Amino acid sequence: MTKRRLGTLALAITLLPSSSSAQEWLKDRRYSEGAGIRAGDYEIHPGIAAEGGYDSNWFSRSNNSGPNVVNGAPANPPVGVGMLRVTPSLTLSTLGPQRMEGEVEPQKLRLRAGLSATYREFFGDDFVRTQRNISGTFQGRADILPGRPWSGGLTASFTRTVQPTVAGDPNLSFTRDDLGAGGELVVQPGGGTLDWHFGYQFRMSFFESSLASPYTNITQEGSTRGRWKFRPRTALLYDATLRFISYPNSASLQGSLRTSTPVRTRLGINGLVTPRLSVLAMAGWASSFFATSGTVNMNQFDGPIAQVEVTLYLSANPGGDDAKIVSLAISSLSLGYTRDFANSLLGDYFGLDRGYLRASFFFANRALVTGDVGVGVLQYPSLLFSDGTLRANAFTDIRADATLFAEYRFVDSLGINVTGRYSQNFSKTLLRVDPTSTQAYDLNWQRLEAYLGVRWFM
Repeated sequence: MTKRRLGTLALAITLLPSSSSAQEWLKDRRYSEGAGIRAGDYEIHPGIAAEGGYDSNWFSRSNNSGPNVVNGAPANPPVGVGMLRVTPSLTLSTLGPQRMEGEVEPQKLRLRAGLSATYREFFGDDFVRTQRNISGTFQGRADILPGRPWSGGLTASFTRTVQPTVAGDPNLSFTRDDLGAGGELVVQPGGGTLDWHFGYQFRMSFFESSLASPYTNITQEGSTRGRWKFRPRTALLYDATLRFISYPNSASLQGSLRTSTPVRTRLGINGLVTPRLSVLAMAGWASSFFATSGTVNMNQFDGPIAQVEVTLYLSANPGGDDAKIVSLAISSLSLGYTRDFANSLLGDYFGLDRGYLRASFFFANRALVTGDVGVGVLQYPSLLFSDGTLRANAFTDIRADATLFAEYRFVDSLGINVTGRYSQNFSKTLLRVDPTSTQAYDLNWQRLEAYLGVRWFM
């Protein structure tokens, strides 16, 4: 089995549990930013973090073994690695609400741009040390005439995601660059009881290695969403998307990736039931609309989608402007469920039903604890090779994940933190590498990550 053939199948399995997922504090600006530095009409939020830790399965290999298992022992057992992560970050924006107090004329242009990068150094033998890498992300947005009856926005983004193969050769990795750009028109007549958004987004996932180039994909999305507020903090919601997804280089794959035009539409409600309890409920329909391919039997998703989330706030005034109230508003406990589908690099799509529990507690502007636990049921239709022969009958996997992040801030801009993350895929499925081979890819894997770090931020 060559590394090229092994790696090509490996990407389709391992891309979901990304090997360079963003650090927890970067996912929410309320955690990542401090007071900032004012520079004229702008504010700057620099930061840097260093973490040392351990990853029990950097290559996302199977925890099962067998002579025909190409991604597990004895040929490719899981490998644990020691790691140092250094993450500088910088956010630049026009003045926020706290610094706009007393301003008479509202802003005509609101800008915000964030940039971060993560360097990873590995500790171990020569094979492990060659895995050193850099990932990063940029996000920018410009809001034109925000809050007016007619306004608009422009967005741009770039993310470099590091994804090794189970073979471990960094020259045959599946590192990808995700580029995005788009804009939206916002209509908000009268006093803002109703607002409606019309948007367009262009996204391209470009895989840097020639091995992974067949997975390069382009997505164009048209969207609309509206909100009608009929109580101070309750609103009816509607959203719909139409996407055009294509894989321009997929002809060389053993599996099949087909052009599709998925459609989603949902209607729901979001609001406070009591001063401390809010409910979000959305339901709708989605269809995948994969392009037909000769006489090959096509799998299509066509069914209901939904999201339900109940949130309990520690504060009776979530979203207040007072600093103490804001810290309490961050403190919340959410229980939720989602049903949806996603295009799959294994071929066609998978349906997903996932329940989750999220908690976030911020005490006295010093101690922050966040947690996320979820269990998902992934339902795959029958999978085919590119010649139409059967690779696997329809199957179901169980995906479990848990993340815990805790940080103590000695002062407003310096803190020490710990991060723990566990994920596991439970599966009884073996996927043949190609139509003539007895070797197969085992879909079981498990992974534990733990880090201790220090962070400075403004």
